[in-house]
Amino acid sequence: MSTLPTVLILDDEVRSLESMQRILQDDFEILTASSAAEAEQLLEKEWVQIILCDQRMPDITGVEFLKQVREQWPDVIRMIISGYTDSEDIIDAVNDAGIYQYITKPWNPEQLILTLRNAAHLFQLNRQNELLSVELKLSPRKLEEDVTDKRERLRSHYSEDDGIVRAEDSCLNEVCASLRQVSPFDVSVLLTGESGTGKELAARALHYNSLRWENPFVVENCAALPDELLESELFGYKRGAFTGATEDRTGLFERAAGGTVFLDEIGEVSPAFQVKLLRVLQEGEIRPLGSGRTRKVDVRVIAATNRDLEADVREGRFREDLYYRLAGVTICMPPLRDRLGDIPVLARALLHQATHALGKPATDFTDEALVCLQQYHWPGNVRELQNEIQHMLILVDGGTLGADLISPRVLRAAPQESESMLDAIAGAQGPLKTRIESVEASILRETLIRNRWNKSRAAKELGLSRVGLRSKLERYGLERIEQLDTGDAREATA
Repeated sequence: MSTLPTVLILDDEVRSLESMQRILQDDFEILTASSAAEAEQLLEKEWVQIILCDQRMPDITGVEFLKQVREQWPDVIRMIISGYTDSEDIIDAVNDAGIYQYITKPWNPEQLILTLRNAAHLFQLNRQNELLSVELKLSPRKLEEDVTDKRERLRSHYSEDDGIVRAEDSCLNEVCASLRQVSPFDVSVLLTGESGTGKELAARALHYNSLRWENPFVVENCAALPDELLESELFGYKRGAFTGATEDRTGLFERAAGGTVFLDEIGEVSPAFQVKLLRVLQEGEIRPLGSGRTRKVDVRVIAATNRDLEADVREGRFREDLYYRLAGVTICMPPLRDRLGDIPVLARALLHQATHALGKPATDFTDEALVCLQQYHWPGNVRELQNEIQHMLILVDGGTLGADLISPRVLRAAPQESESMLDAIAGAQGPLKTRIESVEASILRETLIRNRWNKSRAAKELGLSRVGLRSKLERYGLERIEQLDTGDAREATA
């Protein structure tokens, strides 16, 4: 009997069914149906955890079918896949059929697998929640104590070291000191910095060290939704406010009562929505869509952006009055390239997270791998480093992550490297020969590390003789950062 989560795929296009089945069959037990009637028969006979349904079908739309599924099999996680991204369709799907995820075509295989894994995890959590609900009726005092204990542990995580991983002499120490200083005061905070620098983590540190820490902390990515959806998410709506609004819905501002609302990518909101948001910050009240009455809200607003909002204000793209409402205090998160000393500590923390997330053990990095990671400029910041470590963990056979597992683009890097080789050459100074030699040295180094310093394989790949390769290594002073521990160390360093 299979222990894999069962996914039912409903699509009237045979090629699409075959394509998804081929991609997903290693991670899931796949059932396929080309019509709603066939899918119903499978749902009656099989224990299905997830249904992935195409929106456009000849006999019935995906939303209409999933509404029926919601009534008969409410536990099944329902997902829509469509080549159309009309906001009205998305609203109908989310509200009428209780859709977990709206996937657009063309879909990315890796992202699709990750989304389905999350859906399977949600199914298990829902099952556990049902059991916990029964336990709650039997022992409410015990559960209340457990929740209080977990809340206290969560707060202590952020109060001890702000929850931000860094070295002892990190430049983030000054930022974290500012976070601790600002946290107790009920003022709005604007977090600035490039994408992936940890602005949401900083926002959580502000919340859990504030007087509001016992109340909710909610997050909304303002760049992810059009105005109408964003307004309904933040302010809520009344039944009948728009097509698909079949019941009243409470917005995030009300759900975060007494707590903190974190508005990520605030610089991406439209001028029209900026006006509505300004009223909330000025008056402390919201008006749900379709309602004629306003409601008072008590929340602290923390906003984040990777844009230069002051420049946007000068150029008329962002309202000046809204900017000053959001920027009661401004804290800038430095990019990872300015805190390379944090990389060893941060990389080990991310490796620990990745081993638990992927279920694959690994002990540590080699010294050579850590040096290589510190020599890259990380334009994607911590998020890019996290992806690189996951990539290394997937490829590793043993328990230690070596430099040969690092992506070539990272291995080719030199300190303060530009975005590309051409940028590096153009930005350098000196004769052309010197600039070309710096690129050649970088390529030699990357090739040797990837081949675990086996000079024979590296020379063959580069089209050089061993003598020619050795001559270039001597010219550029390229030596190993550490000695190999494997049996072929003698050959690799010969």
